[in-house]
Amino acid sequence: MTTHATQAAQAVTLPASLEEAVAALTAMPAAVPVAGGTDLMAAVNSGHLRPAGLVGLGRISEIRGWQYQDGHALLGAGLTHARMGRPDFAALIPALAAASRAAGPPQIRNAGTLGGNIVTAAPTGDSLPVLAALEATLVVAGPGGQRDIPVSHLLAGRAMLEPGELIAFVRAPLLHAPQVFFKATGRTGPGRATASVALVLDPARRAVRCAVGAIAQMPLRPLEAEAWIASLVDWDGERRLAPEACEAFGEYVAAACIPDPPRPDDGGEAPALAPGVLHLRRTVAALARRALGRALS
Repeated sequence: MTTHATQAAQAVTLPASLEEAVAALTAMPAAVPVAGGTDLMAAVNSGHLRPAGLVGLGRISEIRGWQYQDGHALLGAGLTHARMGRPDFAALIPALAAASRAAGPPQIRNAGTLGGNIVTAAPTGDSLPVLAALEATLVVAGPGGQRDIPVSHLLAGRAMLEPGELIAFVRAPLLHAPQVFFKATGRTGPGRATASVALVLDPARRAVRCAVGAIAQMPLRPLEAEAWIASLVDWDGERRLAPEACEAFGEYVAAACIPDPPRPDDGGEAPALAPGVLHLRRTVAALARRALGRALS
């Protein structure tokens, strides 16, 4: 909390369990849940948000850890980026750990949470392309109990949180295969991504899944590029590809996510990409090429 918070919020509730948090949100529909507050309190202090109340989630211990469930990891929404960046977590979901370590300076990583990153849904959220590539599922707690939502449906606006609901857990598959997260920033050191790529191998399904973040309102999945490169991988052998294939994959991903402008109706030549857009496409191509090469090495 900051000195401005008391002016913005008329009531602050600190539940000790998910049930109490749901009850508080149900009783006070205009209240906003808050965990790390790295985005929410910035919006409050800047005057962009004036919630009628806050429901603090910091005392709910059940959402600050993880457990195993049928080949998946059930991750608490209250896990901080700092906790997910540690080696024991990295052994489970390497790409999410890498994204957490790149989420910003230490003060942000120590406070910011997985659930907050999802709910804020900022295009530059580092965990979002990883969760999209993993095809993770959200476990939402509400007055009617718990329900599952594919993370991609929430980010795309195809599914919304109902009054009294909050994200309790994230269910992510344990693939036991290489995973990579890379991002490009506008400066040296921690910073907001100008482009990011998450890539995971799924040997059981003989699939390569890739998601590109920061260049659109939600992570983009180049499905045709995924299927093409997966068809070239020797899943029963060393899983190596020629450098030319990795290069082509990068270009395929970039062109799918940042397509050429449409041709004019008169049949003339399509206009060229603006220099900034062309640079962004080249950045995405380089990140995707590196991610694939690292995963297969």
